[in-house]
Amino acid sequence: MKHSGESQMPLETTEPTTIMSTRTTTTLGTWNVRTMFETGKTAQVAAEMRNYNLSILGISKSRWTGSGQRRLVTGEMLRFSGHEEEGAPHTRGVALMLSKTAQRALIGWEAHGPRILTATFRTKKRRINLDIIQCYAPTNDTEEEDKEEFYNRMATIIQKCPSRNIIIVMGDLNAKIGSDNRGYEEIMGQQGLGEMNDNGERLADLCATNNLVIGGSLFQHKRIHKATWISPDLSTENQIDHVCIGKKFRRSLQDVRVRRGADVASDHQLLVARLRLKLRRNWTEGSSQRQRYNTTALNRQH
Repeated sequence: MKHSGESQMPLETTEPTTIMSTRTTTTLGTWNVRTMFETGKTAQVAAEMRNYNLSILGISKSRWTGSGQRRLVTGEMLRFSGHEEEGAPHTRGVALMLSKTAQRALIGWEAHGPRILTATFRTKKRRINLDIIQCYAPTNDTEEEDKEEFYNRMATIIQKCPSRNIIIVMGDLNAKIGSDNRGYEEIMGQQGLGEMNDNGERLADLCATNNLVIGGSLFQHKRIHKATWISPDLSTENQIDHVCIGKKFRRSLQDVRVRRGADVASDHQLLVARLRLKLRRNWTEGSSQRQRYNTTALNRQH
């Protein structure tokens, strides 16, 4: 098992494939499942992943330590990242559960400790890959130093992604963004819940600096399809789990909404995003695009 921060490549020997195209819709999800460190929980999460036909499911609060991979008997593959210290507590932790198709599209992945995991996948468009950053942010009342460290590390990871790639940042950000998008019109809409808190402002600033758009703020849905966390007494609902996408590929994001039917005994709801690759009309493949000249106009000059 490799250490946090070390690049880890897939062990599959099957023929590579791709996810995301201009003709088909790809469905991703993110979910704080509270724990995977419990008998039967992994199979339960995998069953819900299949029920909602997810290619990739990001998991927050897995509570697994170390980093590595596990294959399920049903065919899904888990890549996970947690505390690396010997005797570390079973807290925090992030993971990506991949369908068979996503496994074959996986180029590589990297563990970044108990709060961040990254992975890169091939898409149908040559030279454009899908970079997914699954995260579990500190809560709003966490010490400022811890929050600064998390967001600084997130910014560093995002900035290392090639600008031509589709960047997805998703997970439990513990961030309320609210519906007032004044000053943030470029990176969020007005469909958020509640009022922006400190973590929400940090998330908005991260997106503004790195040209990301907060997907859940863009689509009009009923309140029950926006709230990602519900208090035990059912009196409070918050929208604190998010899916963000690079602004350049904003049109590729078709919808973001909660799926309330999914159940793994968590106080968080499954958040699902639907994507279909849409490219700018002037997108080219670089040197493979032939340069054409108006020879008629050139002849007129002689």
